[in-house]
Amino acid sequence: MRIEVLFTDRVGIAHEILAVLAARRLNVVGVEVDPPHIHIDAPGLDPAALPALDAALRAVAGVRRVAAIDMMPGTRRRLHLDALLAALPDPVLAVDRGGRVVVANAAAARVAGVSESALSGVDLGALFGDPGLTADLIAGGFRIANREATLNGQPFLIDVTPIIDLKAAGEPEGAVITLFAPARLGERLDALQNFDEGGFDKILGDSPPMRGLKARAARVAAVEAPLLILGETGTGKELIAHACHRASPRADKPFLALNCAAVPENLAESELFGYAPGSFTGAQRGGKPGLLELAHGGTVFLDEIGEMSAYLQAKLLRFLNDGSFRRVGGEREQKVDVRVISATHRALEAMVADHSFREDLFYRLNVLTLHAPPLRERGDDILSLARHFIGRACAQARRPPCRLTNAAGAALLANRWPGNVRQLENVIFRAVTMSDGAFLDAADLELAGAHMAAAVDVAEDAEAWETAVESFERGLLRRLYPRFPSSRKLAARLQTSHTMIANKLRKYGIPER
Repeated sequence: MRIEVLFTDRVGIAHEILAVLAARRLNVVGVEVDPPHIHIDAPGLDPAALPALDAALRAVAGVRRVAAIDMMPGTRRRLHLDALLAALPDPVLAVDRGGRVVVANAAAARVAGVSESALSGVDLGALFGDPGLTADLIAGGFRIANREATLNGQPFLIDVTPIIDLKAAGEPEGAVITLFAPARLGERLDALQNFDEGGFDKILGDSPPMRGLKARAARVAAVEAPLLILGETGTGKELIAHACHRASPRADKPFLALNCAAVPENLAESELFGYAPGSFTGAQRGGKPGLLELAHGGTVFLDEIGEMSAYLQAKLLRFLNDGSFRRVGGEREQKVDVRVISATHRALEAMVADHSFREDLFYRLNVLTLHAPPLRERGDDILSLARHFIGRACAQARRPPCRLTNAAGAALLANRWPGNVRQLENVIFRAVTMSDGAFLDAADLELAGAHMAAAVDVAEDAEAWETAVESFERGLLRRLYPRFPSSRKLAARLQTSHTMIANKLRKYGIPER
């Protein structure tokens, strides 16, 4: 039977309590003192004898209460700790100050291929096949930079947390070693990078081209095959790729991206494929996994694939053929399960024709294809996108919401948008930060550097001289009137007569009533 004694702490009280049990010839197998409690495990204590023992213990000065308990607190803590360690998906090892394993969880035993008890007492360096690991840990006071090591043929990133007795404030008594597999690191990286990304609901636009794109994308998202997304700069190709990932069977796995145009060839290779220990000067000790390993089970997005070097094209082709690769400087073949989604604004077929892009890689990437429409083909979406960006920009700038005037809306619709949605977002953001009013006018968009094109391009397609002239005059006056809102100001700006400008404004109905 186990009992808990509540007492008022004083010198010698624990000894007097245990003396009462000894006088009754009770065998005590466990004692835990945690003032103002003392917990006692006496297997020979009969529950029927507890009232008499309670009276004897209360006779000890300072004893306030005696109660039966089902489990010793230390045993309960050990059970909870064992359950916690067993529930951890990552391998965890606790080592003493000599670098020998004291405790290992079930995940560590599974990876090592032995029982948890068999790991007890094993030197950490011997376990990982790295004799210098233990020495480095001890020399560094169990504070070392994250490094990669191999356990039973599997690579892991080692994270070390020293165990320090805060009361003693001395040297570490050991450390807790947590092992992170590349795929687990990829899940954390994905959570940090893409926590606010969504599916097709995040792709704004309800124009016919966008409805068609979403319908086609929803179908190809579920197919386990490489996907190539084509489109001009700023059309949201990465957003489409992420939506396809979220709609695929791999949605709960990592989505990691590499911009092939943003990094040099040697760095791009190590970022994508990783590198082995000692591959090059400045490399992380122990090696480093690449995106393919980190994204195991998920998706890797290769943006601007048309900028990839010929060497990397050949290495990527090999991976697409059989799913295997080698790290930079490595000798061991690795296989991972990754879906590749690529994107480019360049004409890959033309690049294949002039031999700047591998033809066989093009056909491996171009199994499924999506075309992101340019903004100029999505006229129905321009104003809704602009309003969305205005709301977001106002929130970022911490200013009251504002609205577009009719003239600003007309200017937005008239622009050709060579930079597509990204350009529109930048124009709106600059206009919001530069304007203090409740409305965004066409003049604010001009000041933001949008260089809005007037709706005069129709003149290029006019069939008659008079029609072309009228189209030009109408577009010019509509563009300039918001900035020079009177016939006299506008005449001074155009260096012509006030009467002629007044007549033209009446002819074309400017401003609109």
